[in-house]
Amino acid sequence: MNHTIEEKVSFIPIDNDRLAKLCGQFDEHLRFIEKRLQVIIAPRSGSFKISGEADSVLKTARILTALYDKTKHHADLTLDDIHLLLGDHLMDTLSYPHGTDEEKFEILNRAGRLSPKSKNQQDYLNAIKNHPIVFGVGPAGTGKTFLAVAMAVDALQKELVQRIILTRPAVEAGERLGYLPGDLAQKVDPYLRPLYDALYEMLGPEQVTRLLAKNHIELAPLAYMRGRTLNNAFIILDEGQNTTREQMKMFLTRIGFGSTAVVTGDITQIDLARAVPSGLIHAIEVLKSVNDVHITHFEANDAVRHPIVQKVIRAYEQYDDDQNV
Repeated sequence: MNHTIEEKVSFIPIDNDRLAKLCGQFDEHLRFIEKRLQVIIAPRSGSFKISGEADSVLKTARILTALYDKTKHHADLTLDDIHLLLGDHLMDTLSYPHGTDEEKFEILNRAGRLSPKSKNQQDYLNAIKNHPIVFGVGPAGTGKTFLAVAMAVDALQKELVQRIILTRPAVEAGERLGYLPGDLAQKVDPYLRPLYDALYEMLGPEQVTRLLAKNHIELAPLAYMRGRTLNNAFIILDEGQNTTREQMKMFLTRIGFGSTAVVTGDITQIDLARAVPSGLIHAIEVLKSVNDVHITHFEANDAVRHPIVQKVIRAYEQYDDDQNV
């Protein structure tokens, strides 16, 4: 049976700037941790007295230490950082990625420094760097597309690739975009808007416009990939769960020399007709034993949006499990 204890965590020498980042404005970070773990945290002169059930107190001490360590490298802490560290699957690896042999990523963009916020995100970034084909599979809000775009932009800026190609299946139009009004850009824009949003955050609208004009960045529906060979490119297929088997095979066989391909998707949100099997699910099964193909499975705990998103994802997972019993 768990019992009530007190634990003291001290950070010496005292660094008031780092301690302020750890506590947050009006101690909002501490209050958030208290609420989630049902403990009491009393800060005083570089020390924190934690009271509560033993298991929660020990976890809180580890979380405070991990968060304080983050303040050494990051300008600020956010509630997202704390929310992710509170995830059950990180409780035994809170020092991750410190002390591992894997590369520690920090990608610079116009918004600041971007770094992985969970073990699976770190695994994903390492895989993208070291494999020609990577699948990022999991629920919404886990950073699958955003991190892939960040790696693509980083590779382009370092001249590791000559161009970025971003594509999505236009499922609702059945890939027959000719029936829609407007020119090509107007036809495909609604399907590609999430990719534009990620690019704008990384580079800003003006630079994205310039790179698009010079064909260093290309956004196109999946149907327009057919018949091409893509060399020296960073290629991202978003919403991969909405591809057919034939479309997925077509996409994966477009990859040329010097290229990296990343496929993202959520197999719980398939918009294909019921009789049409998902190309993403099929590809994961077919390629799971192929060397140089890596599959990262994201979980609800990797969600970097509002904490309620994690709860929604888990509720749906539990409902589906109950229905399948």
